[in-house]
Amino acid sequence: MQIYTNELEQDDVMVLLTKHHQDMLNHSPEESVHALDLSALKKPDITFWTIRVNNELAGCCALKELDKTHGEIKSMRTAEKFLRQGIAKKLLQHILAQAKQRSYIKLSLETGTEEAFKPAHKMYHQFGFIPCQPFANYQDDPFSMFMSKSI
Repeated sequence: MQIYTNELEQDDVMVLLTKHHQDMLNHSPEESVHALDLSALKKPDITFWTIRVNNELAGCCALKELDKTHGEIKSMRTAEKFLRQGIAKKLLQHILAQAKQRSYIKLSLETGTEEAFKPAHKMYHQFGFIPCQPFANYQDDPFSMFMSKSI
């Protein structure tokens, strides 16, 4: 298992991100989907990582700097073949380590509320994330759950 930075131009990464966005649209109305597209993931306030197993794409995630002490987890996705194999946990551990390295004191995320998001909720709870109020530019939305963790 190896983690790489900024593989956004790789074909398999673009396919995974497209599937991620489509899946979000399958579970939430378009105005409630906050998945970032390729151009947004290339912005300087975002770091994007992939994880590969034997050179095969297993997942991806991103960390957006909201300010010098607060980061947001974005684009967390595990490739279907690698579901339930610890890929998301490995990526989350990586993000937490990066957030500590950057001296963030808080890490937040937005995820969906539908049944399909329950495994993500469970994982985030296991890592100490708790429900919180909308942060940054988010608004209350019945299709969004907001979570945060003090670091």
